[in-house]
Amino acid sequence: MRKLLYALTAIMLLGVPWAHAAGPEFRSDHPERYTVVKGDTLWDISSRFLNNPWYWPEIWHVNPQVSNPHLIYPGDQLALVYIDGKQRVTKVSGGNGVTKLSPSVRSTPIDTPVPAIPLDAISSFLTDTRIVDPAVLEAAPYVLEGEDARIVTGAGDRIYARGEATHDTMGVFRRSVTYIDPDTQEFLGLEAKAIGAGEVLDTNGDVLTLELKRSKEEVRIGDRLLPTEDRKITSQFSPSAPNSDIDGKMIAVDGGVTQIGQYNVVVINRGAREGIEAGNVLAVFKAGSQARDPYTKEVIQLPAERAGLLMVFQVYEKVSYGLVLKATRTLSVGDQVKNP
Repeated sequence: MRKLLYALTAIMLLGVPWAHAAGPEFRSDHPERYTVVKGDTLWDISSRFLNNPWYWPEIWHVNPQVSNPHLIYPGDQLALVYIDGKQRVTKVSGGNGVTKLSPSVRSTPIDTPVPAIPLDAISSFLTDTRIVDPAVLEAAPYVLEGEDARIVTGAGDRIYARGEATHDTMGVFRRSVTYIDPDTQEFLGLEAKAIGAGEVLDTNGDVLTLELKRSKEEVRIGDRLLPTEDRKITSQFSPSAPNSDIDGKMIAVDGGVTQIGQYNVVVINRGAREGIEAGNVLAVFKAGSQARDPYTKEVIQLPAERAGLLMVFQVYEKVSYGLVLKATRTLSVGDQVKNP
């Protein structure tokens, strides 16, 4: 998946500064040269050179005359050089000199790997799983049964459903998690979990016949049919700090794990209405512990500590999905998310 490293998304992602850092800080043990290997991401590579890898674009340059200057492949060598008295990382091109790199506006589909983040970790969320209005899900066509009266079916089987087919291909969804704001108790949205997709073969009144083309798990009686959405994953993320002040929480994690780490997908209780956009990078803070004052015996709440970094990749009105890019401590549901 990662034969090709696409620099724009990575550069933009790594270019989100945290407030406390003044500029790029090279690691004391940084390599003079580094050979890119299969599976590398730009985050990994920049972390080899910098203590604060989000400043990668400040040390990255371009020579537009070089063929494909924005791409990095396994086997390419990155060299640390001085340009105008400042340290820079450049791509060494086949012994013919130095190739400088810089951002350029491009996009690439999911089957062309994007190195900044592992898109395979979020592909199912961008193409299938979604937040819906409960009324929309309740009004959607629903599965009656499978061929030969089967109650569970899978890819390659025919199913019968009742309702109106609005498209030739319909996704199969199941009611999943209802998200409630932990502080205000406001309803934030209902997650419709993607089960599979089928092609509508025939309609007989309001009874539909579909052939399941794919399924992640067994399709059951009562599962709902919704139009599939063309949400092809591209590198058109523009990672950046939010334009508004964000103060929210991680309210769920994919898979229901209790300990959240790098590349876990999380849900936060902030969305488009708060100004969140796809690509926004947020810092994660763990709540501070409580300490007892040895003199007054009061219980004192200690300050929250910065513990990670996540990037929002899918935004809805009141909630958003994000991918944890860095975790210096084990994170958990309830941790705060704020501007980086």
